[in-house]
Formats: sequence, structure tokens, C-alpha cells
Amino acid sequence: MRSIRIAISGAMLGALALPMLSAIPANAANVPTEATATPVVSCHNLPPLPYAVHAKAVTIRSKASSKSTALGVLYKSHKFSVAKKSGNWLYITDKTTGAKGWVSGTYVYRDVRMCLD
Repeated sequence: MRSIRIAISGAMLGALALPMLSAIPANAANVPTEATATPVVSCHNLPPLPYAVHAKAVTIRSKASSKSTALGVLYKSHKFSVAKKSGNWLYITDKTTGAKGWVSGTYVYRDVRMCLD
């Protein structure tokens, strides 16, 4: 049993070491010249993604509190705009129904942009 574990461990280490041994050394890699280099575009410079509803429905409230009066319901299909933010609450205007009020930032937030550099 012990010899099997040793053999498997050796095979795993060999599989991990093989890509490192066959890699091109840093000084042998082709360095692009100024004419062939592509301009660097960082996705961090792009504008933030829009707010979206990440639940089936979210209650629109009169104050930034879960115990305040409910004024309406914001569904995923509704169009809305965010006017301000207070803590984890967003003051929104539901363009579909015309309701204005606070929604929890737990369910309404911006997606995170993935930067693959």
C-alpha cells in the first residue's frame, strides 16, 4: 500500500514538473517590437456594469429599512434607475410602474466585470 502511494506521488510530481522543464526561458522568448505591439486596454478603465435585480422580485420600501412600509415590487423584467445609495440600500425609480423607494443592495447590485489579462 505504501509503495503504491509513493509511486502515485512520484507520478504526480513528474506531471507537475514536466511543463516547467519544457518552458521557454524568459530571455529566449520573442519580445514584440513597438510596431507589432498591440495597445494595452485594461478592463478596469471601462465604465461599471449596470445595476441588475438578482432575485425574482424585490420589495420597494419607503425608507432604507426592512421594517418600513412596502411601496411596490421590483421584478427582474422591470426597467429602473438608481439615484443614490445609503449603506446597503439603493434609492431607485421603477420606470415600469413609476414607483420610487429603497431596495436592498443584497438583491440589487452591479455584476462584477471579469478582467482576463
